[in-house]
Amino acid sequence: MAPGQAAGHADDGEPAPRDGAAASNPAGDPVVDAIARLYGEPLLHLPTDLYIPPDALEIFLDAFEGPLDLLLYLIRKQNFNILDIPMAQVTLQYLEYVEQIRKSNLELAAEYLLMAAMLIEIKSRMLLPRRQDDLIEEVGDPRAELVRRLLEYEQIKLAARQLGALPQLDRDFVRPSLPVEQGVTPIWPHVDPHDLQRAWMDVLRRAKLTQHHRIGREELSVREHMSAILRTLQSARFVEFSELFAGQDSRPVIVVHFVAMLELAKETLIEITQAEPFAPIYVRLAYSPA
Repeated sequence: MAPGQAAGHADDGEPAPRDGAAASNPAGDPVVDAIARLYGEPLLHLPTDLYIPPDALEIFLDAFEGPLDLLLYLIRKQNFNILDIPMAQVTLQYLEYVEQIRKSNLELAAEYLLMAAMLIEIKSRMLLPRRQDDLIEEVGDPRAELVRRLLEYEQIKLAARQLGALPQLDRDFVRPSLPVEQGVTPIWPHVDPHDLQRAWMDVLRRAKLTQHHRIGREELSVREHMSAILRTLQSARFVEFSELFAGQDSRPVIVVHFVAMLELAKETLIEITQAEPFAPIYVRLAYSPA
C-alpha cells in the first residue's frame, strides 16, 4: 500500500497500527483492540441484543452487623463523646443510611427501623421542656440506656476482634502430617524369664482373690433314711442313739437322718428311752402286741 494511503487513514481518525500488528497484518487493515474475551476468543463489538438489568450494578455500602454497629460507627467516625451523644446529627445520619438500604433490601431495613424509632424518641424527649416536677426530682438522661448498650456492644466487639486475631487451625496454620514407614518384619521386645515368672505369680495371686466357693445341691430322702433306721433296729434289740449316726459324715445327711428318726417316733414305730437323767439314750422298735 502506498504511503499516501496510510497517511490518509491516519488523517481520517483511524488508529494507526502498532509495530507488531503491522508485522502480522501485511495487508495493512486497521487493528481494533478487543473489549473482552469470551471463551478465549476476543470480543471486538458489543452484541446488539445485550440486555443489562437495572439492578445489575449495585453499590455495596459499608457492611454493618446490626443497628448498634452502625450507630457506634457513626459516633466513632466523627469523634463524638459517647457519653454526650449529639442526638440530632446522629439521628439524621442514621436515617440517611436506613433510607439507602431500604431501597435495596427492605427486610434488612426493618431491623434498623426499630433503632431509628428509639433514636427519634430520645431526640423528642430531649427537645421537650422539663416540667416543674422534673426539675424538683432528678430525671435521668434519656440517652443513658442507649449509652449503656453501646458500651457493652463495643466491649463485646473488641473481645471478638481479639479472639479472631488468635491463630486458628486451617486458617492461619496447618497441622503437618508426616508419613512414617513401618518395616515388614515386626520386632518383638525381649522378655526376661524372671519378668515372666513374676507375671505368672501375679496371675495366681489375683486368681486366689477372685475364686468362688460353689455349693452343690444333694438330694436326700427322709423316707430312705427311715427305712435304713428300721433295718438297723431289726437286727438289734436296743441301739444307742449315737450309733445310729455312725457312717454319716456330712452335716446335711446327719440332719436328714435325725428328722427321719423323729418321724418314726411320731408314727410310734420306734421308742426312745433313757433309764435315768444323763444316762445313755437308746432307741428300739416299738412293741406291738401279737
